[in-house]
Amino acid sequence: MSTSYPMRSVRVRFSGETNIGLKRAHNEDSFLLPDEERVALVADGMGGHASGEVASKMAVDTVAEHFKATTDDGEITWPYKLDHSDRYEANRLINGIKLANLKIYDRAQKDEGCHGMGTTIVATMFLDDKVLIGHVGDSRVYRFRDGQLVQLTEDHSLLNDYIKMKRLSSDEAGKFPHKNVIVRALGMKESVQVDLLSDPLRLGDVYLMCSDGLSGMIDDAGIGYILQDENDLDAACERLIQTANRNGGVDNITCVLARMEPL
Repeated sequence: MSTSYPMRSVRVRFSGETNIGLKRAHNEDSFLLPDEERVALVADGMGGHASGEVASKMAVDTVAEHFKATTDDGEITWPYKLDHSDRYEANRLINGIKLANLKIYDRAQKDEGCHGMGTTIVATMFLDDKVLIGHVGDSRVYRFRDGQLVQLTEDHSLLNDYIKMKRLSSDEAGKFPHKNVIVRALGMKESVQVDLLSDPLRLGDVYLMCSDGLSGMIDDAGIGYILQDENDLDAACERLIQTANRNGGVDNITCVLARMEPL
């Protein structure tokens, strides 16, 4: 699946794909490529018994609907106040994710079949000179530039907390028994902290948004090799997913690629 849209000096081309993997009974990941709005999303649901699928789809749908509702009205940020210290686009991104969190939390409280459900989310919005990234959980955004792959987001996971506190060596981190424990996700609490960052764009940049079913199965060197070797974005998505499955495919796998191209 692919889309594209022009900006001031470049065109952004997108490709995205999701796969159930080799070990799961159903796919709890959801993703969205830009259509009318310049937002791309990846969400990785959790909760089992299909409720993770419900949570990830609610997250993607809610953020997309919020962007449509706020296209022409800069004051629509309900139920959250506008933070005038940030640009309007940043507020749309943060508030859309917060609104998704609230809807998922309310649904989990009211629907017995959805108790405990939640989802990660990464959201990107490409402006004329930068990309805005909103992030909760351990789904990731990478940037591939001049042959170098850089992880832009920071995992909200128990493993990463231990690494930051320097309680684990590199060898211990690789053997950590609770790698999948998330410390921040949509739906866990009534409110959520959304990490926001921006990254300046350059012609030729490729941004990868993915669930941990991809990043957990392919190391950075492997991801970088595929992005360097494969110019076609659809083919690159397919190769990333195929490689993740070849390496075990223990989880659902979702990736979205965005490349800055000449107009």
